[in-house]
Amino acid sequence: MLHQLSWKVGGQQGEGIESTGEIFSTAMNRLGYHLYGYRHFSSRIKGGHTNNKINVRTTTVHTIPDDNDILVAFDQETIDVNYKELHADGVILADAKFKPVKPEDCEATMYIVPFTATAKELGTTLMKNMVAIGATAALMNLEDTVFQSVVDEIFGRKGEEVVAKNMEAIAQGHQLMHDLLVEAGNTEGQFELEPGDGQHRLFMIGNEAMALGALAAGSRVMSAYPITPASEIMEYLTKKLPTVGGLVVQTEDEIAAVTMAIGASYGGARAFTASAGPGLSLMMEGLGLAGMTETPLVVVDTQRGGPSTGLPTKQEQSDLFAMLYGTHGEIPKVIIAPSTGEEAFYDMIQAFNIADQLQLPVIVLSDLQLSLGKQTVEPFDYSKIAIKRGKLELGDLPEMEDKAYFKRYEVTEDGVSTRVVPGQKYGIHHVTGVEHSEIGTPSEAPANRQAQMDKRFRKLEYVDFETPVYTDAPHDEADVLIVGFGSTRGAIEEIRPVLDEQGIKANHAHIRLIHPFPAKELLPLMEKAKKIVVVENNATGQLASIIKLNVGHHDKIINLTKYDGTPFLPNELLGRVKELLPDGNI
Repeated sequence: MLHQLSWKVGGQQGEGIESTGEIFSTAMNRLGYHLYGYRHFSSRIKGGHTNNKINVRTTTVHTIPDDNDILVAFDQETIDVNYKELHADGVILADAKFKPVKPEDCEATMYIVPFTATAKELGTTLMKNMVAIGATAALMNLEDTVFQSVVDEIFGRKGEEVVAKNMEAIAQGHQLMHDLLVEAGNTEGQFELEPGDGQHRLFMIGNEAMALGALAAGSRVMSAYPITPASEIMEYLTKKLPTVGGLVVQTEDEIAAVTMAIGASYGGARAFTASAGPGLSLMMEGLGLAGMTETPLVVVDTQRGGPSTGLPTKQEQSDLFAMLYGTHGEIPKVIIAPSTGEEAFYDMIQAFNIADQLQLPVIVLSDLQLSLGKQTVEPFDYSKIAIKRGKLELGDLPEMEDKAYFKRYEVTEDGVSTRVVPGQKYGIHHVTGVEHSEIGTPSEAPANRQAQMDKRFRKLEYVDFETPVYTDAPHDEADVLIVGFGSTRGAIEEIRPVLDEQGIKANHAHIRLIHPFPAKELLPLMEKAKKIVVVENNATGQLASIIKLNVGHHDKIINLTKYDGTPFLPNELLGRVKELLPDGNI
């Protein structure tokens, strides 16, 4: 029996590739397996090659593997593009419809299965994906009934007949594969997995985790403009927010989205927006407005390939500098970078709390792999959630002497002033985007300017963020410290113990708070390492530059970058780390 299985389905976009992967992975999740899936798709509505690769394991997993066990192919392009991932004992399940041809240098076994023809006999070619799932079940020695609850859930509202037809398609696919195996002198169960633990876990993309986190944090307003790979946050909350008295507003552009969120926040609501690099470029002036007016604001940036429109559907982590330095002038901000689905949920709650408590913009920095990659997540503990609104005064205010205006921007020790909402008695004050006095009226006086700037930046001394650096550091003295952020965590987690086994003492530090940078937490780990390899999906080594700026140790730091639109894979990363070390070690 196997500890891990890698399964991939591919075809033309719009052929049901995503739904095939969804049915397979959901069934595996309900058996108590841990999963991580990554979908490759073109930046078009329909057509172009797409595939969905799913890692199924008996233990926690946050990455897809380099190789592949089973490839389900609905067209020849799927074979031609993906066959090199298959190991020698791997299997291609190819639809007979396109007359599949196995490449000469492919060592895997190919079985030609009439997916489409069988589905057509059952009433519709749309069920070819169910036939393919049945064939997969034969290879894994799974009972067809494993898929019953998933089929019921997806097709139940269409009636019992539709459910029965889909289950029949799975059964026929299973039988067809059984017959082919017998013909080839093989038996079922070549890829049988060790049993899952049967535990119920969530199975979601990072965007869904962030959306649910916003909901749990008490956010009731989202204003946004659709953009890949952020749109699922909006789609999820469009359904959920109205059930709790909230709303989602699709604005005409990202400028309107950020300013509407600022307005809603000024009115006392917990509001946010979500976008990707091109949208964030448009929001920069709005971020400055939130910083100057000291209005709480949460912004999600789901990084993708840039610049300009770039690679809308591909992986990249190149927005760090933009998020740090994109606004003109200087404002305090906080930048958080979750690396798993679980962190994405809880970090959204922390983001809203920090935004409220310190009255500043908080950016939650995701990336395409984390945003759209589907993964197993442990059930969330709602007892851990605390809503912290900070110095938001919604009660009665004292009358000001001589009918003076409310000191909305009063200079305080912690840099945070009491915040009120429009219409509160005795809370009247000015709000503008220019530099202002304590009551908000425009002021260009040098002493006031310095006092207000100092006040705003004092807030950063009070950032309270749980676990700014995630560490897996078993060695007091390490040969190499591997540093990353965002979705690179999974691949790094896979290779760290492998390096140990190969005689290279490796520690892992993952940066979860980008700004203000956690230099105090990272420095001891850097001091204990002979070399520091910084892993990131961009061309210029942005995280490495930020580390050099805040912590130093320039002579130890080695950039390891990837910017071809694909995520890091474990064995690929292992080889590249070893190449960067003298003779493959220290």
